[in-house]
Amino acid sequence: MSTEEYSTNPLWLILVETVHAMIMYPHHKSYVRDIVLHEKANVSSQDLASSLGIPFGEALVIIHELGMEKASQLK
Repeated sequence: MSTEEYSTNPLWLILVETVHAMIMYPHHKSYVRDIVLHEKANVSSQDLASSLGIPFGEALVIIHELGMEKASQLK
């Protein structure tokens, strides 16, 4: 499943709220934005979760949000 498919699930908003409440979330997101995506632009959520040792749900939210930010910057 792609992040777009996950984001249409009715439980997506609950996952996002939960991930945003995690203490390390802002640090993980900035690390992925500043380091990981420069090294591997098309990293999957599963690979990100495995390499950083973070929950898959957190990786999904990070990848989705950074993709949305990138898309809005291109407009």
